[in-house]
Amino acid sequence: MRSLNLGILAHVDAGKTSLTERLLHEAGVIDEPGSVDDGNTQTDSLALERARGITIKSAVVSFAIGGDVTVNLIDTPGHPDFIAEVERVLGVLDGAVLVVSGVEGVQAQTRVLMRTLQRLRIPTLFFVNKLDRRGADLARVLGEVRAKLTGGAVLPDASCAEVLADHDDAFLSAYLEGEGDWRRELAAQTARAIAHPVFAGSAITGAGVAELIAGVREFLPAHVPDPDGPVSGTVFKVERGPAGEKVAYVRLRTGTVRLRDRLAGEKVTAISVFGSDRRDAVRAGEIARVWGLSEVRIGDALGEAASSNGRHFAPPTLETVVVPCDERDRGALHLALVQLAEQDPLINLREGDETAVSLYGEIQKEVIGATLAGEFGVEVSFRETTPIHIEKPAGTGAAVELIGKGEHGFLATVGLRVQPGPTEFRLEVELGSMPYAFFRAVEETVLAVLARRRVQDCTVTMTHAGYWARQSSAHGGFDKSMSSTAGDFRGLTPIVLLAALRQAGTTAYEPLHRFELELPADTLGMVLPALARVRALPDAPVARGEVCLLAGTLPAANVHALQQQLPGLTRGEGVMESAFERYAVMASSWTA
Repeated sequence: MRSLNLGILAHVDAGKTSLTERLLHEAGVIDEPGSVDDGNTQTDSLALERARGITIKSAVVSFAIGGDVTVNLIDTPGHPDFIAEVERVLGVLDGAVLVVSGVEGVQAQTRVLMRTLQRLRIPTLFFVNKLDRRGADLARVLGEVRAKLTGGAVLPDASCAEVLADHDDAFLSAYLEGEGDWRRELAAQTARAIAHPVFAGSAITGAGVAELIAGVREFLPAHVPDPDGPVSGTVFKVERGPAGEKVAYVRLRTGTVRLRDRLAGEKVTAISVFGSDRRDAVRAGEIARVWGLSEVRIGDALGEAASSNGRHFAPPTLETVVVPCDERDRGALHLALVQLAEQDPLINLREGDETAVSLYGEIQKEVIGATLAGEFGVEVSFRETTPIHIEKPAGTGAAVELIGKGEHGFLATVGLRVQPGPTEFRLEVELGSMPYAFFRAVEETVLAVLARRRVQDCTVTMTHAGYWARQSSAHGGFDKSMSSTAGDFRGLTPIVLLAALRQAGTTAYEPLHRFELELPADTLGMVLPALARVRALPDAPVARGEVCLLAGTLPAANVHALQQQLPGLTRGEGVMESAFERYAVMASSWTA
């Protein structure tokens, strides 16, 4: 059997989960397709997913098609607030189906997803959904796909031969001579991610789904797994089991992992293979839950695999402070957030007097709050969402605290110099001048403080080091008051580092989004003043008949405000797409 890891992706409400249900029904996995509106779909298992009718967590279901291909189907979120969940899946996909609404056409998230699929060269099919709805227009949507997403979108019939010939000279010669197998060439160009077969129909009625399944089998590149090769796999998701145990979702490319085998230095204690009753091993081409890997993290490579956890989407640019409703739950909240950060590293816990988490949008607040209450029994509230600002050193600064002097009370000497440059820790003192554990304590603390304070592009050099060796009191016992420990260096380092940063001075930066607006040309006069009010810097508008295209940048803090105003300014016809572009100077300041 060949294997294929297939992702289903779409803009929210394009019908992605409904299509997944119909695929599972056609494959014989379920008797009847579930309904998003009724909250009984196979892949949306969270209570909040069923209540809101959206996908929040990726889910895996396995089934066979055509008797010779096993599909591991991964349903992913469509809402942009959960783009991090999509990012973790991309590294394990062999192919994708990008769902486009036959009514709304190409939407903002559709563009973001397709750009990423193209950048990663993931073979992709299109399914134009909702053709049973009023206002659906396949010809119009196909034109949008070709104009806004890719010129390689083709209907899988003989008419696609001309497009394929443009991509391949050998096929062009055969085509001009009346020869050439367009189906074989379409499969080859799809595998190279330069052609994209388009299917159409309705996930609700099932129209066109059988043709899509046939297209998945024929045009997407399934692989013959090698279960006897060296173990090579990737962890793309981490969750916690009922007893709080860590569970890793593993895609195994080659080799076989059995119970009691060792992975990443730890013993596998349990295995659950999707689409199989077998619990004793996971083999190449399969996706499984694996227990026993207590230190594993998302993106970790297992065996000989290279990690595939590259950054595919822009990082979150918003954050909020999480506060327990009952002060007695503060410790439990910390532990719960640490576990959530294992499952979603991009929430980027920032701890100080209060704990902040990073966000892509407001719906994430609801999800985090519901998860903390439902899974951990901790009720929380959130402060106002604010943009994530960063600091960079404006110059060079240095500070030193000497052992036995000053009022800090730590038995350590630490001197640090900060300056603009790559964020890293360097030594300007002899490595053998004190125990390595003390140097390590300084380095770990420096990097932790920079991360917590969101200081970037900062090189920190240790210029002074000193300690008191282990000493004993008159009775022969260890005397802490006379002996340095790693804790002394961890306590003193933040004091010295912040003093050095104050001397250097820092520049504050705010996140900027790149936006693209498509609006009726006669509403431009209303939109431009609104852009000025949100500090947007638009480029020159581009007129296309009755439609105007407008791009530019604006502060991330004002994106939501512009989105709220746009419908009223454009008679509900304006479409906005935005994504993080860069950080820009805001002011020069340092807040310790």
